[in-house]
Amino acid sequence: MRVVILCGGESPERDVSLASGWSVAGALLERGYEVVLVDPAAAEPVLAGPLRPGAVVDGATVGKEPPSLSDRRQLRRRLHAALTGGPVLDLLRGAERVFVALHGGWGEDGHVQALLEMAGVPFTGAGSAACAAAWHKGRAQAVLGAAGVPVAERVLWRPGPGEVPQGVQRLVAAGPVVAKPVADGSSVSVHRVDSLSQLAQVAAEVRSGAGELLVEPFLPGREFTVAVVGDQVLPVVEIELTTPVFDYAAKYRPGAVSEVCPARVPDAFASRLQELARRAHQALGFGSDAYSRADFRCDAGGAPMCLEVNALPGLTAASLLPLAAAGAGWTYPDLIRRLMDLATR
Repeated sequence: MRVVILCGGESPERDVSLASGWSVAGALLERGYEVVLVDPAAAEPVLAGPLRPGAVVDGATVGKEPPSLSDRRQLRRRLHAALTGGPVLDLLRGAERVFVALHGGWGEDGHVQALLEMAGVPFTGAGSAACAAAWHKGRAQAVLGAAGVPVAERVLWRPGPGEVPQGVQRLVAAGPVVAKPVADGSSVSVHRVDSLSQLAQVAAEVRSGAGELLVEPFLPGREFTVAVVGDQVLPVVEIELTTPVFDYAAKYRPGAVSEVCPARVPDAFASRLQELARRAHQALGFGSDAYSRADFRCDAGGAPMCLEVNALPGLTAASLLPLAAAGAGWTYPDLIRRLMDLATR
């Protein structure tokens, strides 16, 4: 079977996505697939292929910083052109299966999934509606709260020249808050904020990208993540931080965090987290043919709050989903095969 892997893209997670794509390519080749690796935002979109079983692939590395805003604009123009006509679109339409490893941006907000659905091509991961539901953190948390998944109080704010909204001022006055883009991944531009003056600096950064902020109380407790693959909930992973927040630099800097799987918690607490992850997966429309990863952080009393649900979690060697899969006894190629088997649309 020939599989087209989509990776790279135009989002701040571009480097992570490229690394995921090369890792997936190696696993698929090991399982006997023929692989074409495509970055639709690159000047030369076909990175490698067709690679046949037994081929050796060179991996990509994750940079210390995400692409700049100006670089992302150029990447976005290329990606839009590639996915709205021409040889890349023809390649996708002719694929037997597409493995979507486009973290963030069009790859995770439902755009690419909608295109593949219209083309009738089977692809990995959630469909366009579920991706769109999960991508906007504010709207997703509203859905999760209604479904009985605990979430923190939050305020959405599009920074402008006017006064800081009263709801945001109230949260900052009550204690430290976390301010982050409402629609970005890999914990890009996540800030702990202790004052309104500090918040103004974060707001200026967001304004330059014409973005919207989600502001919520800083939760001082332990941090966990739980993945769901099809109908199976994987073991709980604990993220032990040496930094105040689990941001982009912490995720991809060696030694910044310690990730433990299975988490060292009582069985009842682990089961509670797994049930919440399953409920979040279903509430946002992820079916038995999809996979997701729900992130949790505990408040001062130890109660877990769901921060977000990732529709296309990372698949690099340092990513959390492969770690959880290993905790379930799966090798990395086993995990990729299972994701491929779910792609039945």
